[in-house]
Amino acid sequence: MRKVLNFVARYIKDENFELDERIPFFYLVFYVIGLFVRLLRGLLYLRKPIFLSRRCALKAVMKISIGEYSKIGEHCYFDGLSSGGIKIGRNASIGPYTRIECSGSMRDIGKGIEVGDNFGVGAYAFFGCAGGVVIGDDVIMGQYVSFHSENHNYSNADKKIKDQGVSRRGIVIGSDVWVGAKVTFLDGASVSNRTIIAAGAVVVGEFPPGVVIGGVPAKVIKKI
Repeated sequence: MRKVLNFVARYIKDENFELDERIPFFYLVFYVIGLFVRLLRGLLYLRKPIFLSRRCALKAVMKISIGEYSKIGEHCYFDGLSSGGIKIGRNASIGPYTRIECSGSMRDIGKGIEVGDNFGVGAYAFFGCAGGVVIGDDVIMGQYVSFHSENHNYSNADKKIKDQGVSRRGIVIGSDVWVGAKVTFLDGASVSNRTIIAAGAVVVGEFPPGVVIGGVPAKVIKKI
C-alpha cells in the first residue's frame, strides 16, 4: 500500500514523495478510505477529480473552477458570485472552515479570486475578494490568514461612513511565498515573488521580491 500511495502522490504532486515509515498501516487504510469518499463527492458535485470534504457549501457553482487533485477541507464556504468568480489551480489544499466571499454586496458584485497551482492554506482562512485577489503558484499559508480587498470611504463628514461606499484596489501575492499564521492582507497590498511574511503581520503597500517582512504594519526585516 505504501508503494501505491507513494506512486500516486508523486503523480499528483509532480515531485519526489515518500511516506514516513512510522505511519501505522491502519492509519493509512482509513486515510485512503476517507480520500476515496471525498473523491467521489468531488466527482459528484464538481465533475472533477477533487477531494471534497463533507459539510462544504458552494454557491454560484457555475463561477467556481478548481483544479484537479485539489483538497477542500470540511465546513468550507465558497461563494463565487462576482465578475471573475473563484479560480483555483491544480493540487491546492484548502484547510477546514475556510471562507471565500467574492462580493460584499449584491448592489455591486465583486471581482473574485484567482489562485495558481500548488497552493496551500491552513484552517479558518478568510478571503474577501470584492476588490480582487490574485495569488501565484507554490504559495503556502498558515491558519487564520485573512484578505480584505476593499476599503470603506470616510472623507465626507456629512455622511455616515456606511453610506459613503467603498474603494477597491485589490490584493496581489506573487509565487513562491510563505505566509505565516494570522497574517492580515489589506486592500492595495502587493507582495512579490519569493517572500516570507511573519506570523501576525498586517500587510499593506508594496514589497520587493526576496525579503522577509513582518510587523504591524508590515515592513522589510531582512533579505532572504
